[in-house]
Amino acid sequence: MLSMSIVTSQTIYDESKVPTFEVPDPLVTFGGEKINSVRKWEKVRRPELLKFFENNVYGKLPKALKIDSYTILEQDNNALNGKAKRKQVQLTFKNNDKILSFTILLYLPKNLDKAPVFLGYNFYGNHTITEDKAVLISTAWANNNEDFGIENHTLIEESRGKRTHRWAVEKILDAGYGLATIYYGEVDPDKNDFSDGVHNLLYQQTQRQPKPDEWGSIAAWSWGMVRALDYFEKDPEIDATKVISFGHSRLGKTSLWAGATDVRFAGVISNNSGCGGAALSKRKFGETVGRINTSFPHWFCDNFDQYSDNEEALPVDQHQLLALIAPRPLYVASAQEDEWADPKGEFLSSYYASSVYELYGKKGIGTMEMPKVNEPIQNTVAYHIRTGKHDVTDYDWENYIKWANAFVK
Repeated sequence: MLSMSIVTSQTIYDESKVPTFEVPDPLVTFGGEKINSVRKWEKVRRPELLKFFENNVYGKLPKALKIDSYTILEQDNNALNGKAKRKQVQLTFKNNDKILSFTILLYLPKNLDKAPVFLGYNFYGNHTITEDKAVLISTAWANNNEDFGIENHTLIEESRGKRTHRWAVEKILDAGYGLATIYYGEVDPDKNDFSDGVHNLLYQQTQRQPKPDEWGSIAAWSWGMVRALDYFEKDPEIDATKVISFGHSRLGKTSLWAGATDVRFAGVISNNSGCGGAALSKRKFGETVGRINTSFPHWFCDNFDQYSDNEEALPVDQHQLLALIAPRPLYVASAQEDEWADPKGEFLSSYYASSVYELYGKKGIGTMEMPKVNEPIQNTVAYHIRTGKHDVTDYDWENYIKWANAFVK
């Protein structure tokens, strides 16, 4: 265990008030055994860490649920003024006499036979990421949003293109990557109700909600990313060996868990993912485990509640989640004004995960000193903190593309 510095229970935004806490060593087992080889990491330490996160943080899937069928709802080989191929693919799942479907919006560069792809969820429908009129509007439940004209939990035409600034579609295509996005509410609506998403397909006869160690919404959304990857392996236009999971905020937590649970993801990006994502829980800076479990009780499994306002009892921390992604490339990004997500905690998590990457001979974050704002560290483990707020910007995408070119493509 590595010791760090100094106590309180209100929201902490002052480094001098961060409690003293222990950083559990990723390379020492729960039983105290030192891990000094890749083989031991993969056979002993990685499985026990994965199992702990599965049973006590995100929740495990009750059983496998694979794609029943997929349908290409729409495609155009001359989309975005001739720049891209567009495809809208619906994946359907059936179990317990119930059906769930979600739609992947795909933009692929025209000049490539097989494209590497960034895969990420969006918050308000596929039609919000682009002005493209051909993109279908989801009929799934949505959070109301006055700015987007969303009321009665219904997505509408008025919100088309409202989130184009978060998705640098042209930059991604110009760099020779495809973009795949899914409206997360189609997989599991983001509310504390486990009756209307994918969970419902896997309940036992009288079950109405997941068991204490079973999946919350983050694990359900991660499952959806993994199923999208299953589809990509069937699509001849996609290089399924070069799919990068991407996510912002709660969906950054999701992209990390997807990358940890499925080693087929070639790289993982966490954008401003904060508590329960990249940020260290034990620092208790900004959002805490207690706050997140109170505000969003459906995101994690019920077993995680035992660590609310009790982070010191956690035998793990989020750097060990990041370490589960090793040796695949990992990018953690923060925003200067996003104190709620604890940028320093996100950085330190990347730093402490690096010892596992080094075991593989990969270069991680070589210093405990945070980089200056807008001065990225780009190694197999990459990190930047940019100016601005909790968001995704062109600056973020420019750096993700540069890093992917060096470490994934």
